[in-house]
Order: sequence, then structure tokens, then C-alpha cells
Amino acid sequence: MIEDIILKTGGCKLEFEKGTVLFYEGNPAVYYYEILKGSVKMFNQNASGKEFTQAIFKAGECFGEAPLFINENYACSAIATSNVEILRLPKEKFLQLLDENPEIERKFLILLAGRNFEKSVTAREVINKDAEKRILSFINRYKKEISSDDTKIIIPFTRQEIANFTGLRVETVIRTLSRMKENKVVAIINRKLYF
Repeated sequence: MIEDIILKTGGCKLEFEKGTVLFYEGNPAVYYYEILKGSVKMFNQNASGKEFTQAIFKAGECFGEAPLFINENYACSAIATSNVEILRLPKEKFLQLLDENPEIERKFLILLAGRNFEKSVTAREVINKDAEKRILSFINRYKKEISSDDTKIIIPFTRQEIANFTGLRVETVIRTLSRMKENKVVAIINRKLYF
């Protein structure tokens, strides 16, 4: 349904290969993006190359929309983490779509409020010096998105990706996960992390 509305409003379908940068931090925010297939990572990177992953978005999710409302540039870069198919809609058409569809506009308000809340939780955890608490908060949030019960699930992120999400060094993540395994907080089977 949303795909048809976006296309009717003036959007287009685009395909990008894995590794394609869709926009860079600081670029003017001019498009709304919705993923049909694949995944996209939004991240910041400092001058020495250290990366902080803001989020990974998958099929059915949108990204990069917040600065469209406030005439700001993109605060992060976005890169395709797999081959992706994306709907892209110019900013003016996106705002028109919301004006003409109050039910969609309300969904966006809820989406933005949820993301703002998650950023606040993430910020609280990033300033926490306890590496285990930072990792535990990250994997708890991921599990909450995927599963509603207490069954152990695989956490499909590499140690480097966990470091990028938590602001920790990869060596710290490896040591901390080993300690968490010893304390039976997580399981590591064939180098796969379960929680």
C-alpha cells in the first residue's frame, strides 16, 4: 500500500549494490527513503576512521526522514549493507504525501517519537563506563525487536559491529563477551553469539 502511494506521489524505485553510499553526513537532506529489499546502515565516522553505527534498517523500514522536517542536513552517512531495492521520494513530495494522508502522518509521528526515545536510551548507555551493561543493553534492544519470549536467539552481529553500535573497542567487546559467557549471561557456540 505505502509503495503504491509513494510511487503515485512521485517516488521511484532504485537498486543499489552492497557498499553504495546513499548519502554522506552533512549532505543536504532532499529525499525520503523506504527499503523494499536488503538493508542500510546509518553511521558516523571520525577523522581517524572510528565508526559509530546509529542504526541498521531493513525491508519495510524507512530512514533519513527526520532532517526533512527541520531543513537540516543528514546527521549520518547511509550505506547499503547488502544489495538493496529502495523507494526514494523527493522531500517536497514526501511532505505533500503526509499533508494529504493524516493516518500516515500519525504513523510517522509515532515512528519519530519511538526513534527519539531509543536515541535517549542509547545515549544513556554510551556514557555508561561499564562495557557489560552497554553490550547487554544493545543485545536486549535487538532481542526485543525480534522475539517476545525468553528463548535464546542468535545475535547476528560481528564483534566489530557490536563495538560500532556501543562505542566500545572491539577488543573490549571480545573480552567482555568472554566474561559474560563464563557468567552464563550469553552463550557462544561455534563463534556465534546467543542471548
